Amino acid sequence: MRTGLTTGRLAGLTAATAAGVIALAGCGVGDAGAGGELTMATGSTGGTYYPLGSEIAQIWSDNIEGVNVGTQSSGASVENMRLLDQGENELVMAINGVAANAVDGAADFSEEPLSNPGDVRMLGNVYPEVLQVVATADSGIETIADLEGKRVDIGPPGSGTAVAAEQIIKSYGMSMDDIEVFNSTFEDAATKLSDGQTDAAFAILALPAGSIEQVATTSDVQLVDITGDGLDQLTTDNPSYSPLTIEAGTYNGQEEAAETVTNWATLYSTADLGEDTAYNLVKEMYERAGEIGHDVGEQIELDTATQGRGPIELHPGAQRYYEEEGVLGG
Repeated sequence: MRTGLTTGRLAGLTAATAAGVIALAGCGVGDAGAGGELTMATGSTGGTYYPLGSEIAQIWSDNIEGVNVGTQSSGASVENMRLLDQGENELVMAINGVAANAVDGAADFSEEPLSNPGDVRMLGNVYPEVLQVVATADSGIETIADLEGKRVDIGPPGSGTAVAAEQIIKSYGMSMDDIEVFNSTFEDAATKLSDGQTDAAFAILALPAGSIEQVATTSDVQLVDITGDGLDQLTTDNPSYSPLTIEAGTYNGQEEAAETVTNWATLYSTADLGEDTAYNLVKEMYERAGEIGHDVGEQIELDTATQGRGPIELHPGAQRYYEEEGVLGG
C-alpha cells in the first residue's frame, strides 16, 4: 500500500521559545544527587527532542525547588547514551531500542561499549517514536525492497533514525551497501527530498512530523509501508519495535492509512541521580504534560510510562512514583 501526500502545512518544530532553554554558559556538570544544575541532551533542532525537551526542562525548573535543567542539541539517541555514560549530561532523551543496545553492548555499541552500562537508569517514556519512510512519488519506491540502488537519507549519524534504518533494511535482506546513503538532519533531509537530491528518507519523529509536512507542501511524496516478512523479521530481531498504523488524514492529503513501526522516546539518567530528584522529575513531567505546547505533549501519558523498558532498571525514584500511582508495568 502506498499513501499519497500531496499537500501539507509548515509545522512549527520550534515550539519552544528562548524562555524554555536555560542558559548553559558558565554552568558546570550539575550535582546529580541533590538536583541543582542538571543538563539534558536532546536531539537536532529540526527534530522533536529539542523543542519538546526545552519545554519539559522549563516545567522542571519552574516547579521543582532547587532544580534547574538546561537543554542542549545533540546527535540524538546514540550520542546521548554516550554523553550520559561519560558524565557530560545527567539526563538524556533516547529511543528505548537504542538505550537497550547501549546497555547490552549491541549494534552501535558492540565495538565501543559504554564504560558503565549498569549505571543507566530509566526514568520514563515520553512519547511514541514513529518510524516514517517517505519517498518521492516519481521514485518508483513502493516497498522497502524498492530502496535498493536508491539515494536514501537515513538521518544524522548516531541518531536512532540511522540505527532503525539499518535494522529495517537488514530485515528486508539488504545491507547499507545496497543503497546510496545520505546522513542529514531532519530539516536538511526534507530539503533534499524536495529538491530531488534524494529518493527517500527515514525519520523517527512524533506524529504528525513537521519535516514531512514541510516537504509535502512542495512535492508529491509517499509513505512507504513496513509490512510482510520484513516486518516479522524486524520485530523478531528487535522486540522493542511494535507495529503501528498511521491513520488516514494524519497528514494533509493522506487518503489511506500507512503501516509502520514505533519505539518510545524515553528519558534516562544514571544511578547517581538522587531518588527525590528522580521522583520529582517524573511526577512533574506527567502531571503537567497538559501545559506543554508542543504537539506531542498530549502523548505524554503515565499509563505508558514503563512500556518497552527492556534490560534497563527503573530509577528507584521513578519506581516509587509509579508504585504510588498504581501504573507500574513491564
